[in-house]
Parts: sequence; structure tokens; C-alpha cells
Amino acid sequence: MALPWAAAAGWRSALLGLALLLAALPSLAEGPLETLEREGFDHYTLALTWHPGFCASRSRPPRECREPDLRDGTEQGFVLHGLWPSLPERFATRGIDRRRWWREGCFLETPRPDGSLCRAHSPLELPAALGEALDAAMPGRASCLDRYQYAKHAACLALPEAAYFAASVALLETVNASAFAAFVTLNQGGEVGRNALINAFEAAFGEGTGRALRLECRGRGNRLLTEVRIGIDAARLAAFPAAEGLVRQDRGRCATRVRIATFD
Repeated sequence: MALPWAAAAGWRSALLGLALLLAALPSLAEGPLETLEREGFDHYTLALTWHPGFCASRSRPPRECREPDLRDGTEQGFVLHGLWPSLPERFATRGIDRRRWWREGCFLETPRPDGSLCRAHSPLELPAALGEALDAAMPGRASCLDRYQYAKHAACLALPEAAYFAASVALLETVNASAFAAFVTLNQGGEVGRNALINAFEAAFGEGTGRALRLECRGRGNRLLTEVRIGIDAARLAAFPAAEGLVRQDRGRCATRVRIATFD
């Protein structure tokens, strides 16, 4: 259910919106989630970062944590880390297991170049409006996170750059317009129970859907929320967040009490 705060807050992804993406991408007239085809894998993991927690967990914060303009508004919802296909069949038939796929991804076929993310990977060729939407949705783009995510998780699977990131932004918008994101936002600066986060997810998306949610925490005792990961059936991506299209995730590493950081 969409919440008034999502629009009223001026949160960047809500303002840019799915309509902006569709206007910029006429080929996606059916909608970005309908046009992202899959090649021989079962599900996606949608990885969304709680930006204040991520920045607080870094001993050497990257640019998107240091510069105020890149932090502005990010405490009003999650930001995009990535959209990760599960182990493709053609890799599995070569004896590559799930753990190695998560670690190396498409670099199994095209080894990662040496050097920084920005030097190692070419800029993405995206329509201007989608590029602006991705700038807002993914602060890590300032450190070339978008290039790395595409090279590792999508380049070897025939997933077009524009369709891949348009779908990623649309999924982020859906989560940020939910009661789950509102719960996290309203509790920033404090602590909540791990089960309270799972319950908030189920309240937003349906009974039993908490099994599709993986919570990632860092810091002492794994108490600082840094990311959430949501499993989505690749064949039902367009139905997100329908409960029947969510896929069970492994349990995360968060303590029973979780701190939700905020920017000072």
C-alpha cells in the first residue's frame, strides 16, 4: 500500500517516478518489470541499502557517504544496491555452485579488470532520464557502483542495461512506498527488534512473506542495519510485491535488537 509520506517527503525516487522512466524509454511501454527477460535462472535478489547504516559501518566511507548532496534524502527510504540473478543453469551445468556464483558472478566468464571500479568498467549507456533516476536511487553511482553491479550480475545474462536498471528503480520505488519502509524510516535513530522488522515486512506484503526477507547488519554484535534483501521469482517479477512471487531467503546476520542509524 502506498503511503502519503512517500510522496510528501519529496523522496527522490518517488519524485522521479516510474512515469518518468516510461516516458524516457518508449520500448518499455508495457512497464519495466514486464520487459526484463530472464535467461535460465530462478529468482532475483533485490538488495536495498539503508544508507545511514551503510555509511556508519565503513571505516573509510566512500564519496556517497562524505558528500552532503549525495546523502540528502537517503534517510527517507532505502537506496539501491543491486538486483542479483540466482545461479544460472548454464553455470550450474559447468559445476559452478551457488556460493561461487555469488562471489564471482559474470566475472567467471569475463574476469574483473584491475583497478578502481570507475577505471575498470566503462560508463553505462542509459537514456538521460533513466540516468537521473538512477543517480537518485543509487548514491553509490558516484563510486561507479552501477557499472560494477551490471558487470558482475547482468552483463553475461543478456539483460539490457536500460531494462535492468529501469526494473531495479521500479522495484525500489515499490518498497519505498510501503509500510515496511515507513516503519524503518520512522524508527531511525533508535533500536527495534529483529522480529519487529520481519513483522513490519509481513504487515506490508502479506502473512508469511517475512521468509523472503534477509536482514544484513554490521558493527559490533551485528546490530547495525545496513541492508535488506528480498527474494523475487524471476518469472513473476512483474507481480512484485505479490506474496506468491516472493522467494525464501537464507537467514541474515542481525542480532535480536537492531539499531537503525540516521545521519547527524
